[in-house]
Amino acid sequence: MNYVICILIGYLLGTFNPAYLIGRYNGFDIREKGTHNPGASNVKITLGWKYGIITGVVDIIKASIAVLFCRYLFPDLEVAGILGGAACVFGHMYPFYLKFKGGKGYASYTGMMLAIDWKIALLMIIIGILITVITNYIALATITTVIYYPIRFWYLNASTLTLVILCILGIIIIYKHRINIVNILNGKEIGLRPSAKKKE
Repeated sequence: MNYVICILIGYLLGTFNPAYLIGRYNGFDIREKGTHNPGASNVKITLGWKYGIITGVVDIIKASIAVLFCRYLFPDLEVAGILGGAACVFGHMYPFYLKFKGGKGYASYTGMMLAIDWKIALLMIIIGILITVITNYIALATITTVIYYPIRFWYLNASTLTLVILCILGIIIIYKHRINIVNILNGKEIGLRPSAKKKE
């Protein structure tokens, strides 16, 4: 039952989508603009850095809250935090009230990492920033992160359940980025540093 509670808490927190709400506040559906993705990168593309940063920060915070709150509720449950965090990322990607069409999970995944172990998270953030700056594609940073993070925990002798959760979540996130991968290969992906701020 405790596992179910952690999953429900995380999922419901994850369904809070600031990208969608900010888009509505500005008079449009973010899913109909830019990359059509209700996430921080698309908000940045359509509305600029200010709203993009706000969206990313909220997505990070909600996942961190999911981890910390589940840990607080179930201190004796080893995977409480990671289960709540993973469910939050899943809720961000598949919110029920948006017909299960949400964001792609990178910011929330970062928030989960920060709450679980900020030192490992800091390393992953630095690597992600470097990859994004060099390539201009945040999708590549995301894919690198979700592949390396479980490997890091395997090296630290994490529990089998922890590794399974991280691997499944990583596979889902990579699947969510499949169109980005194709667009990058075809030279059609919208980068994070366009020559001018793009609004639609």
